[in-house]
Amino acid sequence: MRLAPSLTALTLFACAGGPTPAPSTPPPAAAAPAPVSVKPPPALDEPVGVAAARIAGPATGLTAACQEAMERTRAGIEAVKASSPPRDTVATLTAYDDALAAASDLVSQAAVARQASPDAAMRKAGEECSRQIQAQLTGISQDRALYQVLSGLDLSGQDRATRWWMERVLRDFRRAGVDRDEATRERVRVLNDELVAIGQEFDRNIREGTKTVAFAPADLAGVPDDFRKAHAPGADGTITLNTDYPDYKPFMAYARSGKAREALWRAYNTRAPANSEVLTRLLAKRHELATTLGYANWADYITEDKMIRSGKAASEFVERISAAARPRSERELSILLTRKRKDDRAATRFEAWDYSYYSNRVKAEQYRFDAKEARPYFEASRVLDGVMGVTGKLLDISYRPVQDAAVWHPEIRVYDVIGGRTFDERAGQSLGRIYLDLHPRENKFKHAAQYTVISGQSGHRLPEGALLCNFPRSGGLMEYDDVQTLFHEFGHLVHHVLGGHTRWAANSGTATEWDFVEAPSQMLEEWTRDVGVLQAFAWHVKTGKPIPTTLVRRLRAAEEFGKGIDVRQQMFYAATSLHLHDRSPKGLEPTPFVAEQQSRYGAFPVVPGSTFYTAFGHLNGYSAVYYTYMWSLVIAKDLFTAFEAAGVFDPETGSRYRRRILEPGGGKPAAELVTDFLGRPYEFAAYEAWLNRGTLPGPQRKSGPAPGPENRPAALH
Repeated sequence: MRLAPSLTALTLFACAGGPTPAPSTPPPAAAAPAPVSVKPPPALDEPVGVAAARIAGPATGLTAACQEAMERTRAGIEAVKASSPPRDTVATLTAYDDALAAASDLVSQAAVARQASPDAAMRKAGEECSRQIQAQLTGISQDRALYQVLSGLDLSGQDRATRWWMERVLRDFRRAGVDRDEATRERVRVLNDELVAIGQEFDRNIREGTKTVAFAPADLAGVPDDFRKAHAPGADGTITLNTDYPDYKPFMAYARSGKAREALWRAYNTRAPANSEVLTRLLAKRHELATTLGYANWADYITEDKMIRSGKAASEFVERISAAARPRSERELSILLTRKRKDDRAATRFEAWDYSYYSNRVKAEQYRFDAKEARPYFEASRVLDGVMGVTGKLLDISYRPVQDAAVWHPEIRVYDVIGGRTFDERAGQSLGRIYLDLHPRENKFKHAAQYTVISGQSGHRLPEGALLCNFPRSGGLMEYDDVQTLFHEFGHLVHHVLGGHTRWAANSGTATEWDFVEAPSQMLEEWTRDVGVLQAFAWHVKTGKPIPTTLVRRLRAAEEFGKGIDVRQQMFYAATSLHLHDRSPKGLEPTPFVAEQQSRYGAFPVVPGSTFYTAFGHLNGYSAVYYTYMWSLVIAKDLFTAFEAAGVFDPETGSRYRRRILEPGGGKPAAELVTDFLGRPYEFAAYEAWLNRGTLPGPQRKSGPAPGPENRPAALH
């Protein structure tokens, strides 16, 4: 429930001396007092590049900036609370927004520092800054006096973005326990502090958990020549590979030896073993926090503010998508096992470490697409040029290199994003800055993600964002799925920049519902399937010739194979994420529980001794809501129908997409953004058509359920 705003008398009457004689004519009505403006610290107008320099070090600088940001936030919030009614609505909201922006930007920079800095002292400072600011923000979210001020503001004259923001703010006060007694609020504060520390421990174990495996040269039979040349034998004659993506992915895709693939797979899926115990603590604290606040479990708590609204609806979504994918995945697995038996007649099971390799074999033999044939067309620097060219043409932006910018590692590339002619008064001006930290190194984040450096705000700060990825260096060759990943992450980056010019910092960038935020990124992956797009940047590393049209067509046909398996695996991850959190964790043993989820939802047999979940970083960052990737994909497929109809670079469609999906940031509910762009609510039909599209080798049978409302996820009517 929400606390009702207090009613305060707005007019005082004074008497001087004795009673006043009755006037012969009615006096004019007393004028209402003018709204009182709040006088907090001035808005932080931070110059571009200062935040990145802060992340670059030294650690003492980040620590000092953290304390300064917390003081700005404290002073701003106190100014809001100290103001007297009647309050000026805009001035009060401005003060509140500025106060939170100071803290949220520093906690974002601290996250980059702890996940990417090569300096251990800086990583430690980032962790400590995150803990302190998160504790401060928890206290703010429980501040009853602040809630009374904000809930008492008259929003009737404000725009849609302001009202939607405040609707979420007041909801989040309730979700933080503002209406609970002091003992409950104190327990919530303690639990939130503990969750931040435990989550950091979980992330740290993954970041520091790279493993290595030594192989005989013969074990590399089948891998591309460039991979072999990059991995020379050591003094003992063995070749050492690690579990970072540039080693792991190509080896699993091309190495002929099943025993060698199994060895690296087992190393990859037993990283960060200490996280089994860490996860147990994480689950217990989350469950206690949710139940303390009146929710049945963490899944219900964390889904309440998403598009899907409840853990039950999320579970129904997982079940329906799993059921839709199962027939196709079973047919694909049968094809893969048949192919494996050509190499091993005694094979009775198809294992997880077989998938990438035999999927490539089936694609080469049945679809005439050999991934090694496409690999030379995806040189890393050319792919980066490609994604910049695509986003530039689609969104009317360009990228200007920034030389000598202060960065946290010398390999980072820095660009200013420049608006084109359709940006009117901002044409030719910088819209924001991006930092591309694209290559693996020790103690760095092990996956691929976009991080905020500065949340932009119109008239105050330009948005700045970073990509932390693990792709090959310039000259290295990328797998096609890495190309898609880079496009995906760039989708987040341009969303952050183009949406970073909102009136309120709280609405900046990707501040939409969490289960929508992946949709723009997933839609951008569609450009990697277009012949013309690929031929603009996918040039052979030796000949310089563009990728042949026939090869792209074979790639697209082959890409349809494995779709059922991939969706089913995603639903295994989603089910694991959700079901670890939709029940009491008391007595729950993570390893057997995850194995049970895999048996029910996954495409591959359970492997005793494997603990993929200990390095499943989304269990910290996304907790129960990994389903959001597939939910967003449903929307992304529908969004792309507009480009399918008009053309991938149609100027009007691209401009409409930029203005109605990306530029509003979090200024509207996601469903309204989609309706604004498509002219209708989002639908399930495009996703369903995609899932059932494509011909599988061998005798054909229908691979999915019949279309119709009865097969739509419950929350996507």
